[in-house]
Amino acid sequence: MNFASVRIITDDVDRLVEFYEKVIGVSAERPAPVFAELTLPSCTLAIGHSQTAGLFGAGSVVAANNRTVIIEFRVDDVEAEYVRLKPIVEEWVQEPTTMPWGNRSVFFRDPDGNLVNLFQPVTEEAIKRFSSR
Repeated sequence: MNFASVRIITDDVDRLVEFYEKVIGVSAERPAPVFAELTLPSCTLAIGHSQTAGLFGAGSVVAANNRTVIIEFRVDDVEAEYVRLKPIVEEWVQEPTTMPWGNRSVFFRDPDGNLVNLFQPVTEEAIKRFSSR
């Protein structure tokens, strides 16, 4: 089994696509106006309009209502990303902080309120954990 993607359901696909294109630095593929994919070597971030929710079953998803999932991206330099993204991120949850498990992280919310973590392994143990991935 391979982890393929995470999909965010939103009422404004264009707004989220533009935001994540700036955060991730890749252009989205738009196979349909109600759907986009930002593909990275490790995974794909998909963004679908709430109009598509009916395809998954009534009431199965609700746009801009996530408070349990964190979308995480490993980066080379958390401090540099924090500075780069300051002009486009409206809600910072936590400034760069070293976590107990050895990652330096910065947390913010995307325009729909989803929590995003950019992290960098900084301790010897954390670096070792990610060296084989």
